[in-house]
Amino acid sequence: MRFGITANVDVPDAMNICNRVLKALEGHEVFLETGLAKKLGMKGKHVHEMDVDVLITIGGDGTILRSLQRNQAPIFGINAGVLGFLTEIPAKDIDTGIQRVIRGDYVIDERLKLKTTVGGKRLYDSVNETVVHTANIAKIRQFQVHVDDQMVMDVRADGIIVATPTGSTCYAMSVGAPIIDPRVDAVVIAPMAPFKFAAKPIVVPATSNIKLKLERPKPCVVVVDGQEMHKMSGNEMVELTVSENRGRFISFGRDFYARLRDKLMGSL
Repeated sequence: MRFGITANVDVPDAMNICNRVLKALEGHEVFLETGLAKKLGMKGKHVHEMDVDVLITIGGDGTILRSLQRNQAPIFGINAGVLGFLTEIPAKDIDTGIQRVIRGDYVIDERLKLKTTVGGKRLYDSVNETVVHTANIAKIRQFQVHVDDQMVMDVRADGIIVATPTGSTCYAMSVGAPIIDPRVDAVVIAPMAPFKFAAKPIVVPATSNIKLKLERPKPCVVVVDGQEMHKMSGNEMVELTVSENRGRFISFGRDFYARLRDKLMGSL
């Protein structure tokens, strides 16, 4: 098997974990992401250049989301961060986890991605969410949201979050949106700090064509999965549809609700 490894090198234990992963993968072809390789004094490759069977991430959810934007290989997440909701194993389980992957003792969990287009330019796909919000602190905007050419929101707010079921446990949840089981093909649209209290999140079919525009053009930003930021003058149309690509995760079969209880509900 061909493995790629990428890591958040700012995590204190990342180098130690990477060395443990490399030891567990002895005898297999392994590529290191450039930043990680430099830290270890080795030759590396950019994530988007890796042609691998499995991409191992060391860090938290941000590391996974960046990897999913740049590579289509199945992700095997090792948690070296704080929460790691999308990661599959903690660092203590590296040896047994890697051996299961090598044996093929896992399933592929596919997740919906959103295709984001701003003014006709396609950005990275989002696994969690795409956010459009004001470019200026404490300045709200008038957003119009259309679903399949029907207006569903005309709201003054700090911004609009459009989240997948995977992202419903992230940013969208923090503004009051419902948690969506990832087996449900749906998307949630949630206003951020709306001026009118009655403006609530709405769940729409994943097959929907969602369009966001400003009633009066003013600077905004589009943020994809908290990783990529694109500046807007305010005249652009933001269009969101289901991507032709899916996020793929290596899973040992732990169900979504067990993860939800352990990672989120247990800390409330």
